[in-house]
Amino acid sequence: MLGLGRPQLKARPSLLDLITTKHTLTQPSPPAELPPLPDSPSSTTFTHSVSPHSTQASFIMTSDDSENNGSIFSVSGPVVVAENMIGCAMYELCRVGHDNLVGEVIRIEQDKATIQVYEETAGLTVGDPVTRTGKPLSVELGPGLMETIYDGIQRPLKAIADQSKSIYIPRGISVNALDRERKWEYKPTNFKVGDHITGGDIWGSVFENSLVNDHKILLPPRARGTITRISPAGSYTVEEKLLEVEFDGKKSEFGMMQTWPVRVPRPVSDRLAADAPFIVGQRVLDALFPSVQGGTVCIPGAFGCGKTVISQSVSKFSNSDIIVYVGCGERGNEMAEVLMDFPELSITVDGRKEPIMKRTCLIANTSNMPVAAREASIYTGITIAEYFRDQGKNVAMMADSSSRWAEALREISGRLGEMPADQGFPAYLGAKLASFYERAGKSSALGSPERVGSVSIVGAVSPPGGDFSDPVTSSTLGIVQVFWGLDKKLAQRKHFPSVNTSISYSKYNAVLDKYYEKDHPEFPRLRDQIRELLAKSEELDQVVQLVGKAALGDSDKITLDVASLLKDDFLQQNGYSDYDQFCPLWKTEYMMKAFMGYHNEAQKAVAQGQNWNKVREATADLQSALRNMKFEIPEDEAEISAKYEKILQSMTERFASVSDE
Repeated sequence: MLGLGRPQLKARPSLLDLITTKHTLTQPSPPAELPPLPDSPSSTTFTHSVSPHSTQASFIMTSDDSENNGSIFSVSGPVVVAENMIGCAMYELCRVGHDNLVGEVIRIEQDKATIQVYEETAGLTVGDPVTRTGKPLSVELGPGLMETIYDGIQRPLKAIADQSKSIYIPRGISVNALDRERKWEYKPTNFKVGDHITGGDIWGSVFENSLVNDHKILLPPRARGTITRISPAGSYTVEEKLLEVEFDGKKSEFGMMQTWPVRVPRPVSDRLAADAPFIVGQRVLDALFPSVQGGTVCIPGAFGCGKTVISQSVSKFSNSDIIVYVGCGERGNEMAEVLMDFPELSITVDGRKEPIMKRTCLIANTSNMPVAAREASIYTGITIAEYFRDQGKNVAMMADSSSRWAEALREISGRLGEMPADQGFPAYLGAKLASFYERAGKSSALGSPERVGSVSIVGAVSPPGGDFSDPVTSSTLGIVQVFWGLDKKLAQRKHFPSVNTSISYSKYNAVLDKYYEKDHPEFPRLRDQIRELLAKSEELDQVVQLVGKAALGDSDKITLDVASLLKDDFLQQNGYSDYDQFCPLWKTEYMMKAFMGYHNEAQKAVAQGQNWNKVREATADLQSALRNMKFEIPEDEAEISAKYEKILQSMTERFASVSDE
């Protein structure tokens, strides 16, 4: 017992000596206030403030309290060490320096706290104040998230630009994430005074925009009680208290907005097996390497391979209700491109065209922003995605790119003096990535009525030089279920999407076969045939390089020629054309039927003794028809399906006539 107690007995006098003798460097509270510091109600404050329905008022109340002030001890890039921080908690939000820069506690040692600062730290000096807020880094969740662009810590960039009249983000600026003045049309559900309500229950809805026309208002997961007051339908701001709940003699009030700590996954009632396909509109991905709604996808590739175009294609055309696009450490021009393209693109809903920006939330944390905020932007994005999942929606989250986040972890880990692992990355890199990807999935939400939602994560990875043995890529591949590997050589040949079919894979094929049985019964068979054909053509290519094509038999020549057709006119897709930027599943299936039908009929003709060169010449117009299938704009399904059926019919007749000759 004495051995355990000795460090505690020595720690207090050393702190008192430090404050009384070296007061020139720091600005602590006077010695008279020291005894209450250990009894600081940090645990209760932190627990209370973690509550997802706490408001920003807690910071305003505590910011002037001298008890919560520490001071800067040292500065190293984005990492600041503060002293006199007894009572602070891990991942507590702090305001650093006279500019009130946002930071987060990532290590506590005696009375010192190590803080990673999410803004530029130039100009901070030893002795500057550090203010504790008593709450973790949290995001505001409620109506108004759609059509908004935030930075990594959920500050709305448009509001900052309007307020500061500058193209740069001023340091320490604090702007509410959700507009406090805008009024929303609120409709209550069937709840009335006296009813019992529990976490996750839907007690109202809001018309946010014409695409998200039913934004559900949920009771925060940790709240419950009996309703003592509920407001009637009308126009309200997100801050106005519309619901009063009493539990255990204590009353709590709730508005349309709630807050939630970003590092804590939002609870669900049950995890479900994903069974519906995540359609992205790229033939090579939907046909050969499909994902599911609630799945995890990794897109690794070197520079210029088309990662961002695939990510943007997923954002534009996937069959998701909500898109959360996180630009994490990539070029600012890519976010600018998204902002320019998305308002012009539209999807058809109930016969009317709507801009897809209405279902999109953008989080921009580009390469010229502070590195520490990259981690925050990833967590901010996934928390917003989970909020919409709890409403029963299918959400797709794009993280472009998780390599930049890992590089930020490496930099901060190096500044903290932690033991480096492979290529200087921290040893806990795999655990960090897993904790992020594991927040994806399909689940049933808490509360009533019952609803099922999903979060799908598509993470782009940028390995240096396209080396897939990079620690970030190899760690990610151990976690995700779908791998869309991009090939630099294909990209150099202008073959886009540059997905290498020999290294890519999907572990969801068996799961999705049950889904295809209903509407697309031939899909799994055609997919397996195309895979076999492409794999065989890879082997034959090596033989051709050694002995030449003339040495091959007719059957092998057919395999090579049809594989060439597939690569040029099925796997390739022009993402900037109106006919090919999105390919629905029915069009993909018809093209698969036609290409494999041609292959099978040609093999039959050769097996019956026909010469392949003659057959190929006799069916040249059929090959041309196959090449032209992708040029049909997929708007009228019935009309285009009739055209495709005609091609399939003429193919059977033509090969029959060739065989008769």
